[in-house]
This record gives sequence, C-alpha cells and structure tokens, in this order.
Amino acid sequence: MKKLLALLMTLALIVACFAGCGANKEKEVITVGYTIYEPMNYLDENNELVGYDTDLAKAVFENLGYEVLFQEIVWDDKYTNLDSNVIDCVWNGFTANTSDADGIARSEKVDFSYNYMENLQVVVALKDANITKAEDLKGKFGVAESGSAGESYAKDTFKDISFKGFTKQTDCLTEVKSKTADFAVLDAQLAKSYCGKGDYADLVIVDGLESDVEYYAIGFKKGSELTAKVNAQLEALGKDGTITKLAKKYGVETTAITDFADQK
Repeated sequence: MKKLLALLMTLALIVACFAGCGANKEKEVITVGYTIYEPMNYLDENNELVGYDTDLAKAVFENLGYEVLFQEIVWDDKYTNLDSNVIDCVWNGFTANTSDADGIARSEKVDFSYNYMENLQVVVALKDANITKAEDLKGKFGVAESGSAGESYAKDTFKDISFKGFTKQTDCLTEVKSKTADFAVLDAQLAKSYCGKGDYADLVIVDGLESDVEYYAIGFKKGSELTAKVNAQLEALGKDGTITKLAKKYGVETTAITDFADQK
C-alpha cells in the first residue's frame, strides 16, 4: 500500500510539474516598430498606445500566440532596425508601392504583407499661404519625414523648392504652423487627423497636389516566416469583421482593406 501511495504521489507531482510548466511557459515576443502617427499609432488621454495599426497588430499576433511589444523607432532607421533584429516588423503606415529617395523600390528591401489600407501623399500649408497649385511652391521651403514616401514624392514632383527632412511627421506640422516651413508633404491619414483641429486649426490640405493612390503594408525582414502567417490572419480578421470594426473605431473605414482575395 505504501508503495502504491508513493507511486501515486510521484505521478501527481509529475502531472503538477507539467501543468505548472505549461502554465508558466513564456510566449515568444514579437517586437513591432512604430512611430507616433494618429490614427495608426498614438497615445490616448491615459498615455496608452492605441490606434488602428496598434489594435490590428495586437489582434493578429495574439491570435498567432505571440506576446506583442511595441518599439518606437526613428522612421529613417527602419531598415537598419529590421536587419539588426531590433524589431521584427514595421507596422506603422508603411507605404509599400513606392521607392525611397535612393530610387530603390521598398519591396526590394523588405518583404511586405498584403496591402491593408489606401493612402495618399498630400501637401499641408497655412490657410492664408495662397498655395493652390504646384507652381505656387516654387522658391518655397518644404518639409517631410526623413525616409518617408512624402519625402520621395516631394523631391520627385515639385521643382525649384528648398527641402529638409525631419524625424517625425508631427514635427513637420509644427514647422508649418510656426511658419519656419512653407509647406509639408505628409500621409493623408495623418494630415486628416490633425489639420483644421486643435493646435493645427490654421492648417489645411491643399486640394489637387496629392499623389496617386498608395498602399500601406507591414514590412518584414527578407525571408521572414512571419509574412505568410500575418497574411493568413489578415484574411481571417477581414472575414470575421474585426478589421471593419477597428476601421470604424478609428475613422478609416473608407480606406481600410477588408478583402484580400485578389492579393493571393
């Protein structure tokens, strides 16, 4: 009887150990690179990181069994951060169908997920700047985020301008507001969230100077196994209504992509 009891106690300890080990097993961490960019990734009134990209990234990676860590980056360092494994992906309004200022297509530098949102580059200026057409920018001083699609668009499109890159798109808004820059070239998603509101009530998007349609996608290191996994989750979250719900929450329902069938 004693031997039987001892055996049962041993088995119970083994079971408890396995159960405990399973319960305490840490999830693999995925680090998402982002910049502050409303409505994609930004801090709410409680200083919590929220936004369309933030919430969608959480939904995707939690479904895949990962713990998500968000790492703020300098946008111009995104490729270096990816290649050196500081981050696992760039999920922050990353325009996929364009080239950088060096003329190299971004798709040659990273693996992109499905396109998940439409965007444009737009020109932002003060209401009383009298900027209505491209010719009005000649001799003007413009700004954009360094390494951004806006920087590439401005340099490729507008002639006879002076230009400077800044670390953040929001810094560019401040430059225009303070009249240290005549105009900024920014993502439409961000510009629509700030222009005409609060501290930026005197800023407007100039009609007629926007780029062709661009598409946001998630950027991964070349050869990453995450790309296919994330694509599968985007399809699933598009079908179950999660993407539509998030898009309505953050006011991007007219530009968010919910059906990825034609991208397979």
